This record gives sequence, C-alpha cells and structure tokens, in this order.
Amino acid sequence: MRIDVLTLFPEMFASPLGFSIVKRAQQRGSVNIVLSNIRDFAKDSYKKVDDKPYGGGAGMVLMCQPVFDCLESVQKQDSQPGRVILLTPQGKKFDQPLAKELAAEERLILIAGHYEGFDERIRLGTGALEVSIGDYVLSGGELPAMVIIDAVVRLLPDALGDEDSAANDSFSDGLLEYPQYTRPEEFKGMKVPPVLLSGNHKEIENWRKQQALEKTKKQRPDLLK
Repeated sequence: MRIDVLTLFPEMFASPLGFSIVKRAQQRGSVNIVLSNIRDFAKDSYKKVDDKPYGGGAGMVLMCQPVFDCLESVQKQDSQPGRVILLTPQGKKFDQPLAKELAAEERLILIAGHYEGFDERIRLGTGALEVSIGDYVLSGGELPAMVIIDAVVRLLPDALGDEDSAANDSFSDGLLEYPQYTRPEEFKGMKVPPVLLSGNHKEIENWRKQQALEKTKKQRPDLLK
C-alpha cells in the first residue's frame, strides 16, 4: 500500500512514523508513506496558503489553489490514483470497519487541513471521503491522519507479524477485547484467572468470549446494538 499525506506540517509526522509497528511495516515493504507539503505549491513569494473568509468571520481558510495543485502533483506520482480522504470534524466518524475498508485499498491520499477549515470547493472538487476521528475540534488534520495511518497499517499483511493480533483487537468483531494477563501469576493480591492457567484451549476461548461480551455490555453497551 502507498499512503500519501498532504499537509502544511510534514515535520509533525517524523516521530509517529519512525517507531513501532508503522516503522516496521515500512521496513518490510508493507506500506510506503509519502509526505507532501501543501505550502510548496503556493504561488506567491510568501508561500501563502490561507486567506480571510468571504462574508467575514474569525480565522483563516485554506485556499483552493495550493491544495488542488498539490493533489494533482501527488496523484501523478503513482499509477494508482488513490482514494482521497479529507480530514475534517464534519466527516464520517472513523471506526474499525472503516479502517478495514481503507486497508483494502492500494493507495490512500490523506489531506490534512489547518486553520479555520477548507474552502468549500476543495470538498466539492476533490470528491474526497470526509472523515472525522471524533466529535471534537483539533488544530489541524495532522493528528487524525496519524491515527488513521496507525489503524490502517496494523491491518496490512505482515505488519504485525502475527495474523491473530489484529483479529483479536477491540472492535474487530464488534466487541471490546477480553482481559489479558501475563507473569507473575499474582501481583498485589490480584491473581490471574485459573482458566487461563488450565491449558484447556476450548475453556479459555469460551471464557474470553464471555469476558469480551461482559466488558462491552458494561463499558460500551451501544456497540451491542
């Protein structure tokens, strides 16, 4: 998979893309992540990418021209046109089913806005899927882009090194993940459930399913609907 990110702040991605699963996935060739700076496509000598909104109002709005020019340049870099995603609090809420859907794509192009928002013609002209990571407002689309990259990359073949790891994650089957334990068997009076020490795989599987159901019912009953 190739993932392109159009952003005004590519430096923000150095740390999250340089460690752990995402780093290993890039090293294994499971994913190629390319950052493009929208500001490089500004026309004036000041590299201006935003302007005051027509009709008045607070803040600055990201201009059409730099975004469209950047997108067109990026799309020409690969034979796959890519599925374009606009990071915005007005978009469809990101969840595990959407992560699985995006992980099946050969190429993603994430557009991370900043300032007060996008010129509406960017939404209309790109035909992008608008995605939000939650009902709150951030300073820009960089953090949502990082979240989506991490969630998608861990679902790619060979990214985790263990195919069952992603399959057992919370939300993978609509439920929260069952409780996990490791050594020691007892810590500060808290003991590992005996069934996990029994060696009976069928009983362990049944226990995990029941625990996942009970945890979901208690902490996220909305998921059971």
